[in-house]
Amino acid sequence: MLTTALAPAVWGSTYLVTTEFLPPHRPLLAATLRALPAGLLLIALTRRLPTGSWWWRSLVLGALNIGVFLALLFVAAYRLPGGVAATVGAVQPLVTAGLSAALLGDRLTLRTVLSGIAGVAGVSLLVLRANAQLDMIGVAAALGGALVMATGVVLSKRWTSPAPVLATTGWQLAAGGLMLAPVTFFVEGPPPSDLTGTNLLGYAYLSLIGGALTYALWFRGLRALPPTSASFLSLLSPVVATALGWLALGQDLSPLQALGALIVLAALVSAQTQRQRPTAPPPPADPARTPSVHENA
Repeated sequence: MLTTALAPAVWGSTYLVTTEFLPPHRPLLAATLRALPAGLLLIALTRRLPTGSWWWRSLVLGALNIGVFLALLFVAAYRLPGGVAATVGAVQPLVTAGLSAALLGDRLTLRTVLSGIAGVAGVSLLVLRANAQLDMIGVAAALGGALVMATGVVLSKRWTSPAPVLATTGWQLAAGGLMLAPVTFFVEGPPPSDLTGTNLLGYAYLSLIGGALTYALWFRGLRALPPTSASFLSLLSPVVATALGWLALGQDLSPLQALGALIVLAALVSAQTQRQRPTAPPPPADPARTPSVHENA
């Protein structure tokens, strides 16, 4: 759980890296360079390609977890204040819980629902501003991003690849990056020719740390944790982003924001410490029953 939590915690540094290291107004380029080089690197290191149904499954998961999700995320970021986008995106654990109940047969408990509502409330206190402007396209993109990511989390649990986690991570990152590349070129044009060393350092961080390392930890965690528990860990991103803005950029941190962070952490702990319903043991064998020929075989 702790290693899985590192992924959304590191993703919380994306805002700082984007504003301080990357060229302005190129969000889709940042998303593409975060995913595609990392995916190709992991494929080269593992020397594994998908086989059979995992060709199309990798495309689906790569679209949900990487390509479509990041595109919607940046549409929301462009059209909404950051606090509104983060607050709308905080509904993802609730969506994941509902999809897990529908697709995986997981139990949807009152505690999970209340933890999810508390998480949204805590994030809103942490990042939402009173003068925030709403844009319906931006809100729809943020909600769509939460739905897409939640679906990717649940399907990642439902479809467990026999390949090592580094290989499947590479497949998804490469698939998502290849989907983003033509969209990036069409919307933003070719990469700028005047990239500085600071820009290159920022892109390297997003690709190697924010891409290859963190997504490997994330998908490894999805194999071991219930999808709802893993999804609640994503609430760490706005907490870390706010803390870094306060520590590194000198941004103000009000008592109300501190209360919001505490509520988010309490919701996260509540979701992680919930006991899972034990699996019913198989019925005992009838000693008086004579095994059939097929059973003996």
